[in-house]
Amino acid sequence: MKQIKIQQQNFVLHSSGAIYWIEKATLMLADPHLGKIAHFRKNGIAVPRKAEGVFYNKVARIVDQFEIKRFLFLGDLFHSYQNNEWYMFSSWVKNQKAKIILVEGNHDVIPAYKFEKIGITVVKELIEEYFYFSHFPSKKEGYFTFCGHVHPGIKLKGSGLQKLKMPCFFNSTYQMILPAFGAFTGLHILIPKKEDKIYVTTGKEVIEIGEN
Repeated sequence: MKQIKIQQQNFVLHSSGAIYWIEKATLMLADPHLGKIAHFRKNGIAVPRKAEGVFYNKVARIVDQFEIKRFLFLGDLFHSYQNNEWYMFSSWVKNQKAKIILVEGNHDVIPAYKFEKIGITVVKELIEEYFYFSHFPSKKEGYFTFCGHVHPGIKLKGSGLQKLKMPCFFNSTYQMILPAFGAFTGLHILIPKKEDKIYVTTGKEVIEIGEN
């Protein structure tokens, strides 16, 4: 984990790919793509059965570490249309005391009323304090943006010709792009500018690239 400050507010970058906003007791997650495993199986792609519980296990680990009063999903909560994963997710929602908000993403094709029926608030975007919450990266005048969509990754060079592609939190001067929280989501490799800050997540720790 790594704690950073943005606009005089404190945030914890978690090794899972989530961000915890300390002052608001809010957990931000981007691109879980729930239901993608069932979608793969439906199309004849073999996926280990244990992969189905990855999202819930990761969230449970975070909940044990922080007081969470609100979950804020920054889009692509579900990968596609409703499938068996919906019932597992609905059961999880019923067991949560925290408020749950979904900022709609391009993959969120399940009608909003179905989310609202199980107690989830659905919005196109959200503005709070000096922050703008969106699924898509964007620059909004006067606000710092938190978003997803990109599934950001960075290419690292090891010894010799060794190269690694790792998920990361991509922090520019005006926005933070969260890594995809879901499994089997892939990476889009970004090239940072000099002023950008990159925080690689290994799944066990968060490492700032270029940090002395």
